[in-house]
Amino acid sequence: MARAVTTRTKAINTAVAWTVALVIFFPILYTLITSLKTEAEAIAGFDLIPSFTFESYVAVQTQNDYFKPFMNSVILALGSTLLALIVAIPAAWAMAFSPTKRTKDILMWMLSTKMMPAVAVLVPIYLIFLRTGLMDTRIGLTVMLMLINLPIVIWMLYTYFREIPGEILEAARMDGASLWNEILYILTPMAVPGIASTMLLNIILAWNESFWTIQLTTTNAAPLTAFIASFSSPQGLFWAKLSAASTLAIAPILIMGWFSQKQLVRGLTFGAVK
Repeated sequence: MARAVTTRTKAINTAVAWTVALVIFFPILYTLITSLKTEAEAIAGFDLIPSFTFESYVAVQTQNDYFKPFMNSVILALGSTLLALIVAIPAAWAMAFSPTKRTKDILMWMLSTKMMPAVAVLVPIYLIFLRTGLMDTRIGLTVMLMLINLPIVIWMLYTYFREIPGEILEAARMDGASLWNEILYILTPMAVPGIASTMLLNIILAWNESFWTIQLTTTNAAPLTAFIASFSSPQGLFWAKLSAASTLAIAPILIMGWFSQKQLVRGLTFGAVK
């Protein structure tokens, strides 16, 4: 009886999991289907049978240079992630292994900055970028993406570092390891799963960021999110072309997520079981 109940529970859980997965995946599938339609078919209504035409992809490549925003997205995502790790690893190390009575308050304050609407600070950020010459530059946008994702990166690394026994670092200090040697050669290798999952999450967040990339760029540093927005015009939305641009934009990050899902899950569960 107990085995039958367990089997039934597993079947229900599997069915629920598949249902949720299909609901989440359906918008992506429908975007792909719409991109394979003509503009007339895309506007006509809901239809899951495409005509399998690639004219929207050809039009996207003809009207806009896909390679340039793609390279901008790669540079911005990787650059902001590397910069965030350079800042976050020492910060998370300090709070994990040398905490003070204000450490939790600082962590909560950093997390609270993510709850503030981005539009609330748009004007001062825009003026700072305009007057410092960072408008529509890769450097400026890389720094901006690093700053908006830094609280999450520090929180995740702090959680992972807390799972590492402090005695190991103390032993390294007794053997004469300097501060940077302790971080680079002892702490970082031990936290590779956590750091890898943090990197992957930050790359995804930076790749998908649209508000700041649209507000702070025009042409030179515009990534794929701005590339998608370029297909809306005063004449209306070109649904087939917009879907084709969206498919081209999300395809690289979907492929990366698919091949790195084991590493991501391993990092997110790092330290969960001892």
